[in-house]
Amino acid sequence: MYQVIARKYRPQTFSELIGQEHVRTTIENAISQRRIAHGYIFSGQRGTGKTTVARILARCLNCINGPTANPCGECASCLEVTAGNSPDVIEIDAASNRGINEMRELRENVRYRPARDRYKVFIVDEAHQITSEAFNALLKTLEEPPEWAVFILCTTEAHKVPTTIASRCQQFSFRSVDFAEVVARMEWILKQEGIEADAETLAVLAQAGEGSVRDSLSALDQAIACCGMKLSAADTRALLGMFSLDSLAQVSQALLEQDSRRMLDVVMELERNGRNLQHFCRELARYFRNLLVVKVAGVNTRLIAATPQEQERLAEIAAPFAEEDLTRYLQITLDVFKDLQVSLQPRLHLEIGLLKLVQAGRLTGIEEELARLGGENPGGGIPKPVAAKPAAGRIPAAAPPPPVSLPPAPAPIQASGDLRDRLHAALTELGMMFTADALEHSQVIEKAGELQFVTTVEFKLAMDPKELQKAVQHTLGRQMKITVSVGEPEVSASPPAKPKASNDDETTERALSHPEVKRFREKFPDAHVRAVRNLKE
Repeated sequence: MYQVIARKYRPQTFSELIGQEHVRTTIENAISQRRIAHGYIFSGQRGTGKTTVARILARCLNCINGPTANPCGECASCLEVTAGNSPDVIEIDAASNRGINEMRELRENVRYRPARDRYKVFIVDEAHQITSEAFNALLKTLEEPPEWAVFILCTTEAHKVPTTIASRCQQFSFRSVDFAEVVARMEWILKQEGIEADAETLAVLAQAGEGSVRDSLSALDQAIACCGMKLSAADTRALLGMFSLDSLAQVSQALLEQDSRRMLDVVMELERNGRNLQHFCRELARYFRNLLVVKVAGVNTRLIAATPQEQERLAEIAAPFAEEDLTRYLQITLDVFKDLQVSLQPRLHLEIGLLKLVQAGRLTGIEEELARLGGENPGGGIPKPVAAKPAAGRIPAAAPPPPVSLPPAPAPIQASGDLRDRLHAALTELGMMFTADALEHSQVIEKAGELQFVTTVEFKLAMDPKELQKAVQHTLGRQMKITVSVGEPEVSASPPAKPKASNDDETTERALSHPEVKRFREKFPDAHVRAVRNLKE
């Protein structure tokens, strides 16, 4: 019977494992030092080797030469673990055995010694699907198991494992496998199988796995079934529903040319060829992400899952765009992809999204427009800020804070009229309107260096001595003793109303007749001037 490539070439020792060096080194050292834990949690995305490492660990513990980091692969224990029928290595699928009864059965099984081997190893796959009650039933056994029991919990969602369980186990986080390592592994497998494939085809298969070795090998199996003994990149892309760099570059070319019609033609071709619009939008988002990354990090970066030739091509495409433009395109594409998940009219949403990309490419910053209107900053226009580039190999020092300009100390008011009017003007200027209003209905008496304020009961609370003291300091330039009493004030006349700072109509007319303002209003004809304020007053 045919065995798929992912199972046929599954690593049987730590030396065959690709990636996960941090996991391999730690477990090898633990075995050599005989510091074997009773509980492990292997977490990470699918297809990164969690169950594979669990089986290798079981072989290392129960090998006839063990415990050893290099199992022989020839003894009965090693062969049975490889075949999956070892009596002392028990694999449990928690997706279908997640209840409390199954955990009670496992707990009873732990009590008995291994039938033949050194350890009884329990590998629980998809452990996050175990119910809370089942975890509670397993809790005490997992904390203090017999000396021959080892638990290995494998999960893709470590956050769903209760902290009471996680605190009793050693945790290992499996990482996505590097693009180059996946390509090298598939290249070695194809040599063993006698199948031809170029670098572009291997790159397509590695990209399809998105860091998962098993997903990439499953795609490889599918490509072999489709293409036979010689794989081609075009057929592989068509088989997996992926898009070539040239097809995605049509969108960026349309953005450069600001061609909305071409965007609609792209969608029409996708519909005519029966391509999945969601897949296209997902690939387009990844395409813009790669353009942005290569713009920031340059070519030959590990941040992009692509061959050096493809990275150079991406750099050429990204050259005419600014980082801000690519960031904006990526965000719009992600929003469109999100809408397509629930859209009943995916073509309409994709067309609108691509047209938004064209419109976003026409946007310019307000600083650029002001700089263009004002030329080389004539008459104090707003210049476009330019950030200084730090010296190579040095971390730029933090910029000093901008100088703070303090307003000049107010000069004493030399207003005409009696002291009450001058204090009223000072309170109004300082924004103390409640106290100013109360002062209108009060009497001020200056006697022997003391100010006495006589007011009615109605305005007693509004006559704040602290605010009055500020007004006195502002008016006379010194402090005086202040007393506020209730009585019948003799108010001779109301203080004069606050004069207008200037003629509003004249100020507005003068501002709108300024040449720079006229040019700005011509550039933006829909703009409206709502108010004009004289900053000097």
